Amino acid sequence: MEKTYLKINKADSVVVCLQPMKKGETIETDGGCVTLLQDTPAGHKVLLKDIKAGEDIIKYGYPIGHAKQDLKAGEWVNEDNLKTNLSGTLSYTYQPVDNKLDFEDEKRTFMGYRRKNGEVGTRNEIWIVPTVGCVNGIAERLAAQLRTETGCEGIDSIYAWHHNYGCSQLSGDHENTRNILRDIVLHPNAGGVLVLGLGCENNQPELFEQLLGDYDRDRIKFLVTQKVDGDEVEAGMEILRQLYALAREDRREPLSVSNLRIGLKCGGSDGFSGITANPLVGEFSDWLVAQGGTTILTEVPEMFGAETILMNRCKTPELFEKTVDMVNSFKEYFLSHGEPVGENPSPGNKAGGISTLEDKALGCTQKCGKAMVSGVLKYGERLQNNGLNLLSAPGNDLVASTALASAGCHIVLFTTGRGTPFGTFVPTMKIATNPTLASRKPNWIDFSAGQLVEGKTMDQLLPEFIDKIISVASGEKARNEINDYREISIFKNGVTL
Repeated sequence: MEKTYLKINKADSVVVCLQPMKKGETIETDGGCVTLLQDTPAGHKVLLKDIKAGEDIIKYGYPIGHAKQDLKAGEWVNEDNLKTNLSGTLSYTYQPVDNKLDFEDEKRTFMGYRRKNGEVGTRNEIWIVPTVGCVNGIAERLAAQLRTETGCEGIDSIYAWHHNYGCSQLSGDHENTRNILRDIVLHPNAGGVLVLGLGCENNQPELFEQLLGDYDRDRIKFLVTQKVDGDEVEAGMEILRQLYALAREDRREPLSVSNLRIGLKCGGSDGFSGITANPLVGEFSDWLVAQGGTTILTEVPEMFGAETILMNRCKTPELFEKTVDMVNSFKEYFLSHGEPVGENPSPGNKAGGISTLEDKALGCTQKCGKAMVSGVLKYGERLQNNGLNLLSAPGNDLVASTALASAGCHIVLFTTGRGTPFGTFVPTMKIATNPTLASRKPNWIDFSAGQLVEGKTMDQLLPEFIDKIISVASGEKARNEINDYREISIFKNGVTL
């Protein structure tokens, strides 16, 4: 008989419906029997015992908020009767754990590109990166003309990464833009980059070039359009033809999976996210870390309510302090704009069964498994340490995915229960949390973790998932690449001049 509900942790006071359940149906758990008092959708929670107003409701073994009023066993628990416990910034105490991973080094390889500086790429593309949004049109025209002229023969693709910034920004916003654009220019998935400037922007091309450090001048070229006499498109095409001629000679070779850097992201989450896709990605994260590879977890606002789990997995007190600062700084950012720190989840999350930010966070953080935290990055910083890293970025799907790729990720694993088509400037693989989404949107979804509620075990599914990711790292296109859905989005906080 197919299972219709799940109690995730023995301490939980709710179960999650795996299928829609009707009023009057019964749930048997812990030697007792509970009768549903309302029709309850799949992914949503049913209370197992009577509780009083103000009493915590437990899921994943942790509080996900408190009851707004007295509730009876069998009630549908949702945002109407459950309220977050989150408020302002907190003080934290370091209580380190020492988690051991359950995986051996399998010496697996993928087919990738070795760059001159020793870095590794999973794609070999030509990119045009505007220093300012004013030249977006020229950048797009150049990309289109090079695609037409070459047919992308011998390379993976050609893209212009248009954005709105590079001028009329101050202090932090200006530096965020410069840092993200620097990270894109230096990313090893590019076999050649044309940095396209205007000339009068705040993000002056000459100063931006200094930000790159000791870069490969054969593969990264600059063009300032105001300095070109005549047709800037033809001037750009001359440079792009040189870059293309070099990049098309690059060849994939077997490389250790220890070189892989994978971003961990979720969006359009539902009640299945913390049961299927996020735990599956967490198992993969632990597997890759055990191979010597790297994963990055971000979405700081979606750590609120589960942050202590991550803090206590920090390898050192210094990393713990960095994580505390990352979390509290983001809370202060919310508060400085007059917004509550618990203003989440989204309407789609709620419809899918997520009722509070704690509910979302405890599911979200499962994407990073149980590995110890070996690095904590500020927004726009590039990876320095292998293993599990935390990255400061918001929950917004496009901004956070761009930040993960900019930090150095070759691929972003994006779990979703509602579905989303977008991709950032690296392959953005969509992992469905439930079988319904996977069957409805096969043109968006790369892998279905919903198989975990259809009878497959984690031990059976994980090897398939690992093989799929290695295939994409080796050149198989993710759905967003097949659909040609790729873009970047840069975090903005302050004024625009």
